Amino acid sequence: MNSYMSDLTSSQSDNEAIVRQFIAAANRFDTEAVLQLFATDAVIDDVSVGEKFKGISGIKKYIVTFFIGYHTKTELLSLEHAGPGKILAKVDFTGDFGHETGWLGILFSNAGLITHIDAGLD
Repeated sequence: MNSYMSDLTSSQSDNEAIVRQFIAAANRFDTEAVLQLFATDAVIDDVSVGEKFKGISGIKKYIVTFFIGYHTKTELLSLEHAGPGKILAKVDFTGDFGHETGWLGILFSNAGLITHIDAGLD
């Protein structure tokens, strides 16, 4: 395997690990652990709530409001590589709102931080 393929494989598996860390930290309601996974200028664009959450303060508001506030637990159903530095995660949400399935389109920086999440419900 050439070094480019080795680097690509490592990056993909690193990004998968970050997705799993994000879900685990959100399920523990560990806001600080979640925030450490994001670039300072990251954005979460959640079409299901019709709002974009920008920067670390916006990401914190999103986690506090929609994960902690609704006691949301997330189960990872599948991961798909959707291009360089992008993963599409299918997820199952349960919480005070009931039960929903949805998706997270997650972009990563070269440094391995989350830069953007497009989120929505099925």
